[in-house]
Amino acid sequence: MDLGPFEADNSVSCRLSSQIPDICRTEDCCLGVDEAGRGPVLGPMVYGICFCPVSKKQELKDLKVADSKTLSEEERENLFQNLDEAKSYVGWALHVLAPNTISTSMLQRMKYNLNALSHDTAISLIQYALDSGVQLKEIFVDTVGPAEKYEEKLSQRFPGIEVTVRPKADSLFPVVSAASICAKVARDRVVKGWKFAEDLGDVDADYGSGYPNDPKTKAWLLKYLDPVFGYPQFVRFSWSTTQTLLDNKAVTVHWDDDEEDGEKAAKRMNNKSMLSFFSAPAGSNDQSRQTHRFFTDRRLKGLSSL
Repeated sequence: MDLGPFEADNSVSCRLSSQIPDICRTEDCCLGVDEAGRGPVLGPMVYGICFCPVSKKQELKDLKVADSKTLSEEERENLFQNLDEAKSYVGWALHVLAPNTISTSMLQRMKYNLNALSHDTAISLIQYALDSGVQLKEIFVDTVGPAEKYEEKLSQRFPGIEVTVRPKADSLFPVVSAASICAKVARDRVVKGWKFAEDLGDVDADYGSGYPNDPKTKAWLLKYLDPVFGYPQFVRFSWSTTQTLLDNKAVTVHWDDDEEDGEKAAKRMNNKSMLSFFSAPAGSNDQSRQTHRFFTDRRLKGLSSL
């Protein structure tokens, strides 16, 4: 599994994939979908698909794949190696959703919640398999949200393919278990080898499981909270855990918007306006102040578009 394309820029999402087995282009195939890292506040969420010919279902089962959450890291790595060695009839693809992608999607003005993001990512991976020539006849999916509605949505999107959506599908269908293992192995490797774009010095890598209720994760979040800039992109700043810490520990900032003048709003809330940090030098004449204000507004508009 080559993580190089994602590691080159972990601020954006990335798709990784195996070679497509020739047999998957000529025989009817089944495909499983699952994810890893939906709940953690740290690191990416990884969606995975795994596929093989329907005639090879028993051989896939014989590899002893299981729900990745029930396996140790060593067991997952060994099983992924087994899947990789079965490349003559097993293929996989992953979509690594960067923490930055998750956060900006959830916090943008037109809300794009995690369920919608999950559905769209799963659909894009299934479509990738079809576009690559995989002869899909069966799709098995671990549900996100109500299973019946999700199954209906996928059936309409992929007519002619039998779709099965179930809770805990990763423990029911070996092909979903295989997808779960691929996704979990990728996430574990990405988190372990995370390269921080921010200048944080020697970063403490002991951040626990990454789940919000993990004491080690909580301690790490407190340690690396910058009162002005918040968190590095390794952190999902859209999670309520980080929102609460930012509200309690970070500097309060009021951003100018279209509804109220920023300086007036900041004064009303007893805060400093962002504009005050770009004030014109003392002694400037009216013309220079107007010019300074013009370029200040341009700079702030540029910041807001990032």
